[in-house]
Amino acid sequence: MPSSTAHVSIRTITGEIASDAEDLLAVEAPLEIVVVARPRGALPLASGARAPRRLGITMRTPGNDRELAIGLLFAEGIISRAADVVDIDERSGPSGDLVRVTLSEDVTVDLGRSERALAVANASCGVCGKASIDVASCAPPAPLARSVPRIAPHVVHGLAARLRGAQPVFGRTGGLHAAALFDASGALADLREDVGRHNAVDKLIGAALLAGRLPDPGAVLMVSGRAGFELVQKALRASIPVMVAVGAPSSLAAELAAAHGMTLVGFARDGRFNVYAGRERIAVPAETAS
Repeated sequence: MPSSTAHVSIRTITGEIASDAEDLLAVEAPLEIVVVARPRGALPLASGARAPRRLGITMRTPGNDRELAIGLLFAEGIISRAADVVDIDERSGPSGDLVRVTLSEDVTVDLGRSERALAVANASCGVCGKASIDVASCAPPAPLARSVPRIAPHVVHGLAARLRGAQPVFGRTGGLHAAALFDASGALADLREDVGRHNAVDKLIGAALLAGRLPDPGAVLMVSGRAGFELVQKALRASIPVMVAVGAPSSLAAELAAAHGMTLVGFARDGRFNVYAGRERIAVPAETAS
């Protein structure tokens, strides 16, 4: 498997003094995703109906590529369950690494809608290639239960440190985003890293989907950066009721979370956090709430 880190020679300047050294960087490399599926409207036995079709190329940190591909297909609505996938094949392609996903015969794909408009998707790209945004279309498969999970403030306060402590590559490079799933007690269930924050979430959700851990009504998603619209959209697609971000949410992310009953927390660091939607899940004593 390709390495997620690379050694480079650098020159460090401290004051007026220069010194040469070695540094470790997070690798960013292209991954091509190919889907084998029947196009919507094609007959099951039509000639060439299930020929491989390129979905696009994404820039990512090598590792967990199968999960990244599955998480992306799930987030885009191309698949809705692990059983929709018949085979996942990793290989080298003309553009670099390649993951080929074969879908079940009964799964049809609207290829014109699903193909990304950009030939190369930037690792930090969220809604690039989408012609429009419909907040109503981002609803979770089933309404989120408003009463669960209930999370104590001290648990939220501790998530950022637990996230950072569980990032193996970030500790060596300082250059990766992370996404992690916790339970309401703050216990870490799983974590994925990537140079792209959207990729990290796709890897995490893809892993949970393949492992049969979704939906989980008690799941808490923690992300290392800000909470943008599409990260909230991905969490809703996976029916995750609580999302906590180290950074700020966008206005559209807060609107989307509120519209669908998700709890959205931002600026969760340094002993404080802000609740932008779904405050009923944060178990603050009644006498301290205003």
